[in-house]
Amino acid sequence: MKEYQELKFEEALAKLEQVVRQLESGELTLDESLKLFESGIVLARICSQKLDEAEGKIQLLIGEEGERSAFQSEEEASL
Repeated sequence: MKEYQELKFEEALAKLEQVVRQLESGELTLDESLKLFESGIVLARICSQKLDEAEGKIQLLIGEEGERSAFQSEEEASL
């Protein structure tokens, strides 16, 4: 499902929410539900990956131990 790889986090989350609503509606056949469930798993993994990437960026900016980084003023570091 390559088309999902280019989505922003918010877009992937919105599509995942749509998948959940469709699955919860109970109006799909078993085959349709399985295909949709597979799409949901892919979207959930993409969301998780993007959150992990964001967390990594935050860790890089603030430092693993909360050390002062090049982006942090002395006032911020003393808080």
